[in-house]
Amino acid sequence: MRYKLTFIMGAAFGFVIGARAGRERYDQLAAAAQRFAKNPAVRNAAESAAQQSRTAAVKAADTVSAKVGPRLPDALAHKVRSLRNGSGPDDDWGTSNT
Repeated sequence: MRYKLTFIMGAAFGFVIGARAGRERYDQLAAAAQRFAKNPAVRNAAESAAQQSRTAAVKAADTVSAKVGPRLPDALAHKVRSLRNGSGPDDDWGTSNT
C-alpha cells in the first residue's frame, strides 16, 4: 500500500511539474491536494499510521536491545539510553525534531 501511495504522489508531483496546462490547472491541482490533506479521514489515517510506526519502532528497539544490548559500545549505549529517555538535545546524528 505504501508503494502505491508513493507512486501516486510521485505521479501527481510529476504531472504538476511537467504540466503545460498553465497556472489555472496548477491552482486546481493545488486546491485539490489541500482539500485531500485537510480531509479528516486522511488526517486520521496518517496519524494512525504514525502511531503504528512509533509502536513498531519501540518494539524493534526493545528486541534489538535485548539481543545485543550488553555488547553495544559504551558511547552507543549512552546514545540509545538518552534517546529513549527523551533527553536527546545533544543529537549529533544529523537529525532534528522539527
